[in-house]
Amino acid sequence: MSEELALLQAVKKQLKVRGLTYADVAQHIDLSEASVKRLFSEGNISVRRLETICQLLSITLTDLVMIAQLEQTQITHLTFEQEQQMVANESLLLVSVCVIDGYGFDDIVAQYRVSETELIQHLAHLDRLKIIELQPQNRIKLLISQNFSWLANGPIQQYFQGHIKEEFFKSQFNENTEKLLVINGLLSDASNNELQHEMQQLINKFAALKKNEQKVSMDNKHGTTLVVAMRQWTASLFAQKARD
Repeated sequence: MSEELALLQAVKKQLKVRGLTYADVAQHIDLSEASVKRLFSEGNISVRRLETICQLLSITLTDLVMIAQLEQTQITHLTFEQEQQMVANESLLLVSVCVIDGYGFDDIVAQYRVSETELIQHLAHLDRLKIIELQPQNRIKLLISQNFSWLANGPIQQYFQGHIKEEFFKSQFNENTEKLLVINGLLSDASNNELQHEMQQLINKFAALKKNEQKVSMDNKHGTTLVVAMRQWTASLFAQKARD
């Protein structure tokens, strides 16, 4: 990948993380949205414009270059077989999720029943997978890309979906930190697509908030799960009464 394309890819990812769109870029650099889309698709953008976009992202051009270089060396997902290894070892899976969420060595030992020896073994495994770099004094450096994700419908996603069904919804959702919203109606495919875009924006916002709170004390953060789902679906009550 050329340096110009790598920089533009980095810009796109930074926009996504911050919940910004091409329309936001267009307004910031005083161009039409169509012109901005053309700049990105053709990969033809000046250094001056890149610097202006970086202002929108609250980073410098030097920061963007460093981000682009890191993105080219960081992994975005594991293989199917690697995910299977994690699901087969729940202790390894627990440690994997913890380090991705920003836990340090001492945080994991303090919060979970994992011995230091066992934890070091799991961290060494993650080091071999290039998810982390295990540094001296058991410091953990994440090596995954900002847009790292588990495989769609892969072993880990299936594992968590099963537990969400069994555990997550066993709640009345009446605490101050809980909320359950359900709405149904008739929508066109166009409206469905628009809502899916808004759902992705919400996920991006969650990721941005998580990243911004990396330096917040673990004592002031709590495990939080956001489930966003939508499908074209008819409840059995209605399906059974429907005319052929």
